[in-house]
Amino acid sequence: MTEETQPMATEAEPTATEELKKAGAEEKKTETDEVAPLGTAEPKKVETEEKKTEAEEVAPPAAATTVPQSASFKEESNVVADLVDRQKKALDELKQLVQAALANNEFSPPPRVPAPAAPADVQPPVETDEKEGKPAEVVTAGSADEPKTLSEEPPKLPEPTPEVVEEPAAPVKEEALPPPPPASAGDEDGAKAVEAIEETVVPVSGLPPAAEEGPSVGEEAAKEPSAEALATAPVAHPEEVFIWGVPLVGDEKSDTVLLKFLRARDFKVKDALAMLKDAVIWRKQFGIEALLEEDLGLPELDKVVYTHGVDKERHPVCYNIYGEFHNKQLYEKVFGDAEKRQRFLKWRIQYLEKGIRERLDFTPGGISSMVQVTDLKNSPRLGKHRQVTKQAVTLLQDNYPEFIAKKVFINVPWWYLAVSRMMSPFFTQRTTSKFVFAGPSKSAETLFKYIAPEQVPVAFGGLSRDNDPDFTSAEAVVDVTIGPSSKESIEIPATETCLLVWELRVLGWEVGYGAEFRPNAENGYTVIVQKTRKLVADDEPVIRSSFKISEPGQVILDIGNLTSKKKKLLYRYRVKSST
Repeated sequence: MTEETQPMATEAEPTATEELKKAGAEEKKTETDEVAPLGTAEPKKVETEEKKTEAEEVAPPAAATTVPQSASFKEESNVVADLVDRQKKALDELKQLVQAALANNEFSPPPRVPAPAAPADVQPPVETDEKEGKPAEVVTAGSADEPKTLSEEPPKLPEPTPEVVEEPAAPVKEEALPPPPPASAGDEDGAKAVEAIEETVVPVSGLPPAAEEGPSVGEEAAKEPSAEALATAPVAHPEEVFIWGVPLVGDEKSDTVLLKFLRARDFKVKDALAMLKDAVIWRKQFGIEALLEEDLGLPELDKVVYTHGVDKERHPVCYNIYGEFHNKQLYEKVFGDAEKRQRFLKWRIQYLEKGIRERLDFTPGGISSMVQVTDLKNSPRLGKHRQVTKQAVTLLQDNYPEFIAKKVFINVPWWYLAVSRMMSPFFTQRTTSKFVFAGPSKSAETLFKYIAPEQVPVAFGGLSRDNDPDFTSAEAVVDVTIGPSSKESIEIPATETCLLVWELRVLGWEVGYGAEFRPNAENGYTVIVQKTRKLVADDEPVIRSSFKISEPGQVILDIGNLTSKKKKLLYRYRVKSST
């Protein structure tokens, strides 16, 4: 799931505008996808969709009732043979740089350097009384004698040490040097004076005496290891680094991973390498591998973020429903204090990591990105979640590039339209082509453009249910448009004895519905399966019926549009054994 891993809705309009301006300005510099629905905004160069993932920190532009028209984003291929020459060259160069970085252990976090502590045996300089050799009295701040510091006479300056004058040496003849004369009394006194001075001087920084110093740096550098030492020295092997279970080099999936970072940085190799290093180091510091096994104890969030089905191009679809946080007990359990908010952040990253490993395929030609659907209905704008969602989106945009194939916002509030128009100049065509916005009346129809109705959950206008005993995604849904004040008849043939199961849904309801069985035999009798009745919004969203057929014939479904607006009809059926 990724890419890229994001959640909360948005703030009030002024805040959303400021966030979008910032997002757009950054996005023009470089593009990076972000996944999870959590907030972000860092001065890093990233694409806007990263900033608007699952937490939706940035208010997305939107249309209240219509979907903005833009060229649909076409996901780039992760097959090396499909790349242009410039991209192939960049990929080869990045591979070489990654191998060199691995050999130099550059994917490891920098070692923590502790603050230097003063040696225990080092004491501050102490003034001494030259006459008695006793330490002079020192008054420190906060001592019991502190008031005396203002009234006592200034300390006496130490008396100068008697100067030792050495007698000049006798002139030396050039031919031969005479033996050194014996030390005079003056020399002896001078030596003692020097010794006395040395005893009163405190060594600086605990440095050892010069006599105990080891060889100089130059001398150490000059020493070279012997051939025997080189032969027996252990050989340093390059570090083996994995990301999302894929090694950075040496695997066919490695190219897909490296291409994500290259595309996030517009195929600027050095920038892509820097981003990759930062992502790997962050994963180690955050403890991603250990996090995958951790039980964070938040089963309630299964209703907030979940993956269900695939889109028409087989990308897994992740749904983010932040209206669930209108439940005050749930909100407090997740965002009540700093510790709980940090746990939510870990849960979001954990969910994304598991989704990426379980549902995405990094092999060349495989599906390595996902579709994000964010429901903005009743989504909270302000609250304790703001800080953690910003932090989450930042992490997602920086460490999960190019994991978004499409980002669909549904049930978009009306005021998003104004924000969209104002912010559109800040976004590139590539960015806007990944985003789709739909108001409440167009949400289901918009989803069906990208996700087949049999893959869309019932809650969002489709026909898909978990653990459905009658239907699977293999039974395709047929959609029919019913004109205003018109009638549509659906014929379902049955050529043998069987149990026929069908279900239908009309978006917006306000239709008449009836069903009957008509046998093929001329003398057969028509059987009323469902007497015609009016279906309204308060009825079940999906009508499911069954009929045991004992002779060849067909089931006729009659749906009449009672309004002046066209309706979208969805239906499918399945023939099951009569036993």
